Order: sequence, then C-alpha cells, then structure tokens
Amino acid sequence: MADGSAAPLADVARLVAIMARLRDPVHGCEWDRAQSWATIAPYTIEEAYEVADAIARDDAPELKDELGDLLLQVVFHSRIAEEAGAFALGDVARAISEKMERRHPHIFGDGSALDWERSKAEERAGKGATGALDGVAIGLPALTRAEKLQKRAARVGFDWPDPAGPRDKIDEELAEVESAPPERRAEEVGDLLFAVVNWARHLGVNAEAALRAANMKFENRFRAMEAAAGPAFPDLSLDEQEKLWAEVKRRGA
Repeated sequence: MADGSAAPLADVARLVAIMARLRDPVHGCEWDRAQSWATIAPYTIEEAYEVADAIARDDAPELKDELGDLLLQVVFHSRIAEEAGAFALGDVARAISEKMERRHPHIFGDGSALDWERSKAEERAGKGATGALDGVAIGLPALTRAEKLQKRAARVGFDWPDPAGPRDKIDEELAEVESAPPERRAEEVGDLLFAVVNWARHLGVNAEAALRAANMKFENRFRAMEAAAGPAFPDLSLDEQEKLWAEVKRRGA
C-alpha cells in the first residue's frame, strides 16, 4: 500500500487548486460556479452519512473514498467563503487546531486538566449563546438532536435521577398516542419517540446507533427471506412470511 502521508499538504493544495479552477468565473464548471453554501449543504450531510456507512461495513478502501468526498465538501464551502471574503481553508484549519490545543492543555499546554464541559460552555457563550440549549444544530438527525437536547438540559439539573422516570414517561406518551385524534397523532408520536430516546440515554444506549443497527438487522433478515423464497415471496401469505422470518432469525441472520 502506498504511503500517502509524505506530502499531505501538497495533495490538499492540489485539491484546493482544482476547486478554484472549477469555480473560476470564466473557465470553470457551470454547475460548480452556481453552487452556494445552502445548495451544497445537503451533499455535505450525505457524504458524512456515507463515511459512517463505510465505517459500519468496516470497508477501509471505501472509507478512504468517502473521506475524500467529505474533504471535498470542506474545500468547496471554504472556497465559496474565500470568494466572499469571509474566510479560507487555512482559517478553517487554524481555528480547529487552536480549539484542539485549547481543549487539551494536558497535552499541549501547562499539563493541567481541562474541565471539558466548562470549556465548551465558555466557547458557546463567546458565540452569543445565552441558554443551555443554544448551539444544538437543527440539521442533526432527529434522534441525535433529541439526545443532545436532553444532555444539555441534564447539565442544568432538568433530568430524572434514574431510568425509571423516562421508562414511566414512555407508558404515558404511548397512552396519549392511542387516545389522540388524527390531527394530533403525529405530535404525540414525536413525544413518544423523544421519551424513548431519553430512556435509552439513561440506559447508556445511543439511540441513533441502536436504530441504525436495527435497520441493518431488519434489512439483512428481509433479504434473507427474499432469497429463501425466491420470486414467489410477494405471493406468500403473511403467516408464511412470518414463518420464513422466524426461520431466518433462528439461523442468526
């Protein structure tokens, strides 16, 4: 395997130059020139998920490619900012370098330990945050954002002392879903999901990761059922499909 660590700066500089050429107002690519932070933000999110997917599949070659796609997004956003006179890629790298050194004084500073949560709170305050929930990104996956909101609230004392409280809340929210009129049902289901995330958090379970694993398990088992039944699968009765599901589950799929 080739060692790409010898000249990372040269490789990044090449990528920066490619993006500059793509964005050139005269000789660039029409599509790339037309983009803005807002229009490429969905691609940035998509590439981050594809990185996570490669990691979940333990696929190192694919991870390398997906990290490249994600890096391109960073360079793309930074190029747009540079053209607007806001900042450049070097500023992005400098800012995160300074943040990492500031958050690790025991490694890069005087050796003293850092109060991580206090440091992050001070950084948020420096950006104008006034409440405990400020700064939790709206674009996060809903389960992840729910957990982050709950953790922020817990830091200021708004939390149950043990898992029993959020577990009871699930029963309460489930009853409200069942009794809700159609126009309120979506709202009540949202409250139920929020309560499940809270219970998972108290159990030490990351809800986003747990659901992602459940999705993958379901997909694997469903594909195994389709393979076992062949083209006749859609014509099977629900009872027959359930028997197939039980057999696939028994085999450990």
